[in-house]
Amino acid sequence: MLSDNGREFCGRKHHHPYELFLQLEEIEHRTTKVRRPQSNGVDERLHRTLLQGRTKWYEALEEMQTDLDDYLVIYNTKHPHQGRNMKGMTPYAVFKKGLPKAAKKETRKTAENTA
Repeated sequence: MLSDNGREFCGRKHHHPYELFLQLEEIEHRTTKVRRPQSNGVDERLHRTLLQGRTKWYEALEEMQTDLDDYLVIYNTKHPHQGRNMKGMTPYAVFKKGLPKAAKKETRKTAENTA
């Protein structure tokens, strides 16, 4: 798990709720460099997009969650992306398409060598 160094993610390993959860699930926790948003660029861009589009004041968490869920469906299935290897496709289309053929061959070779 990659996160920033925010208090909601970091603390004493044996006392912080998030750190304890990651330990229980055997998930490695890494943090980004301080004041280096490029280390977690996808997440930072999503936050910026969400804040720019915010025009509504929410009265309840459930209301906010519903809007976020609706937005993520559009973002992942209808909004084409220009990032690395996206080639104007949506994240869902790239996910369905799978790894590029060269990467699949490399993964297969690695699996055969370790067997």
